[in-house]
Amino acid sequence: MQFQNPEILYFLALLIIPILVHLFQLQKFEKIPFTNVAFLQKLVQQTRKSSRIKKWLILGTRLLLLSAIIFAFSQPYFSSKKIETKQQTFIYLDNSLSTNATGEKGNLLKIAAQEIIENASKNDRYSLQTNTDFYKDISYEDLKSNLLNIKNSAKKVGIKNVLLKINSSQKNKTKTLNKSIFISDFQNTYNNEFTNVTKGFSGIKLESSKKNNISIDSVFTNNTNATNLTVNVVIKNQGDAKNNIPIAIFNKEKLVSKQSFSIEENTNKTITFTLQNITEFLGKIDITFSDTFSFDNTFYFCINTSKKINVLSIGNNANFLSKIYTKDEFNFSTSTLQNVNYNAIPKQQIIILNELEKIPETLSKSIIEFSKKGGTIVIIPNIKSEVQSYNLFLNKIADSKIKSKISDTLKITNINFNHPLFKNVFSKKVLNFQYPIVKSHYPILSKNKSNIISFENNSSFISELNSSKNKVYWVSSSLSKSNSNFLNSPLVVPVFYNFGKLSFQHKKMYYYLEKENKIDVETNLEKDEILTIVNLNSSFIPPQQTYQNKVSITTKDNPTEVGFYNIISKKDTLQTIAFNNPKEESSLKFLDINSLKKEHKNIEFSSSIADVFNDLNKKNEVQWLWKWFLALAIVSLLLEIFILKFYKP
Repeated sequence: MQFQNPEILYFLALLIIPILVHLFQLQKFEKIPFTNVAFLQKLVQQTRKSSRIKKWLILGTRLLLLSAIIFAFSQPYFSSKKIETKQQTFIYLDNSLSTNATGEKGNLLKIAAQEIIENASKNDRYSLQTNTDFYKDISYEDLKSNLLNIKNSAKKVGIKNVLLKINSSQKNKTKTLNKSIFISDFQNTYNNEFTNVTKGFSGIKLESSKKNNISIDSVFTNNTNATNLTVNVVIKNQGDAKNNIPIAIFNKEKLVSKQSFSIEENTNKTITFTLQNITEFLGKIDITFSDTFSFDNTFYFCINTSKKINVLSIGNNANFLSKIYTKDEFNFSTSTLQNVNYNAIPKQQIIILNELEKIPETLSKSIIEFSKKGGTIVIIPNIKSEVQSYNLFLNKIADSKIKSKISDTLKITNINFNHPLFKNVFSKKVLNFQYPIVKSHYPILSKNKSNIISFENNSSFISELNSSKNKVYWVSSSLSKSNSNFLNSPLVVPVFYNFGKLSFQHKKMYYYLEKENKIDVETNLEKDEILTIVNLNSSFIPPQQTYQNKVSITTKDNPTEVGFYNIISKKDTLQTIAFNNPKEESSLKFLDINSLKKEHKNIEFSSSIADVFNDLNKKNEVQWLWKWFLALAIVSLLLEIFILKFYKP
């Protein structure tokens, strides 16, 4: 039992007053001698005893009356929380695309929102976290309004981020009882999010009534001939085999081709469409099929005349570069030091200084200017490189310098797999490849250097000299056959290929929402001019960096919906790009709740939102007792009246 006004209970000490009054009012009976009354002695004793009992009964009823009144004014109650303590309930409602499925009662997200509204207490305060928004310390009415307007989103929020929000919202709050409720389908994208120190919460798992799904996994193309183009659509099936599924391909809104296919249980299948090879194709693929998810039955992509990356090699002739920078993807050109076309330098995306003995001042100025405007530089020294000449150049372009040549045979053993240069190159870390060697190298000193490939002594073989606007790569050794066998290593192709590919981010056929996408747009903008991305329903200004001949755009938080978007400058459309939903959301693999409960004792799971809120409301319900004490006071008063009126000693 708890009290809202516990200080009133101090008045119980005043009950000593009626006790003292009653004690002093107990009169002593006076004996009067009288003859022949011996037979009355017993009756006199009984009367005196009865009178004392009556007075003690009256004292007891009055004490009970006063005590009951004091307890009533102190307002006692039963509850799991103190009356001055506020209830703060943190609710995480997963509104990812995977919750846009149908359960036993209907749409998972809408039913979950409705059940929260129906069962949440109207007197408590709430914090609502969704994948897109965070509403801190809101009332029930605000909670209801936000839940009624909730929509599915491609954005995903990690459990760790949600827990950080909980800690932030509860920080520095005193006299507050906190409760956390997680409502999600707990897709396996949450794997490894739970640890031994994960804060306790009540979880409700949303489950779809369907266990089959078919989705468009990816799209790629290849040229059949000069006039035809083949579009390959990779279909992913989860669950039972499916037959006669219609699939159609559109150019914008115009139907181009349609067919049907069958697919076996839990397999992938490639469907091909042969199309006329046109300059621009804004493709949309539709599958007509009712399954767990509908958002992954449509896919957008763009096919444009492929723009090539301009690569210029200055210095010694290198046959290996022409084999890597092929005509279908690159415009590769080579020049000796004496025949450099300086007017062609600004038109390049990447320049390779291939084993120059020294770097003349004229070339140095042109390369530095090219680098400042966003161009990529790869520097390969010569066996007989002039260190002073190189240091003058390196100091200006990357605040770096090299040491004198070290003649020492070293193995190339270490690969930085986390570097962007090796993204999607290796399916797993390779540790037992045949190590290439170098016989001599030029160590580089730089404050802003990151190693890409290293020697066995951990010194750098290939490194990136970090700069705010440009990319400069340093190869510390000559790659001539007399000095190294690196050109025979399988590493040479991905390294130099990605040097070229990363120098200019041409637009891809499609991008995914909620991923960091980098796009380079060839354009010359005027001062204070910016690029905007628009479609029929929305527009936004993406983060962008302007160079001389291009603008680098980054997208992540925007856009939020799938479809085609135009990159525009003023009113001119420079490019059209396509966005699709993340394919991870199509997964039908979910966390094993039973295993999760065994591993994390502080996490409770329920199958019903109503049960969790009813239990929470029941624990926080206040049962007031003052009425019962007031009734007891009335009963005490009535007892005293009855004793005074009917009890005759």
